Amino acid sequence: MDTPYEQYIMPVVTFAVIILVTWIVSYLFNLVFVGWYRIGMSLVRLHVQRIATIVIWSVGLILAVEQLGLRIDLLLLLIGILGVGTIIAATDVLRNLAAKYFSDVYIPFKTGDTIRISGHSGKVIEINPVSTVLLTENEELVSIPNSLFIKEPTVNITPQAWKEITIPIAVGGQVDLPAFESRLIKSINKFKLHLDERFPPILTVKRREKNFYELVLTLMIKEPSKKDEITSEINRKIAELTEQMKRKEKKKTA
Repeated sequence: MDTPYEQYIMPVVTFAVIILVTWIVSYLFNLVFVGWYRIGMSLVRLHVQRIATIVIWSVGLILAVEQLGLRIDLLLLLIGILGVGTIIAATDVLRNLAAKYFSDVYIPFKTGDTIRISGHSGKVIEINPVSTVLLTENEELVSIPNSLFIKEPTVNITPQAWKEITIPIAVGGQVDLPAFESRLIKSINKFKLHLDERFPPILTVKRREKNFYELVLTLMIKEPSKKDEITSEINRKIAELTEQMKRKEKKKTA
């Protein structure tokens, strides 16, 4: 026969311990996730962080309630309904968020370009996680859902847009940025036969934080057929240079 401790107190203690462990896991996850995904889009990070936190707490609550000897059928049903409702409500947002990633990687336009899509044309003045905002010739603002760029043909009518290559670069905050820029430009000069000499390479700082720099390298090439080859080679040079600079900084601090 179970003692009162085993019958009443032990389940409550176990319930409290599971809730405490769930809180610790949730806290550690958010701490690690924010540090790991610091470079990503803030809205995407926020959505992923919220969903993961809900999942962690849902699992913890189910395990905790089960220790009290209560039926969890209703709790599971409510969590299931809440999950399905959240997914349905966020379908359009999630579709546009995903399309934003693919448009960044595969669709050749950026802020400042003039594009035409689905009967609308104008200068791109903003690309946010949900939509791309155009400024038309009549000075009207047109908001295009990012998911439309996956479905519809997009025409970049910016002069010489086909020549431009933009390469994102992330380096640690401990790297000597002027030295990195100088060595990078020297490395790129090895490709000058493939580059348009009228437009020198430009390295700009897109975002600066304590532990990293987010940079963008802009180049103009002569032949579009060599775009992938040149991009691949320059990315390899950047990776080598970044690693060399990291080792150099470690030796200084050692």
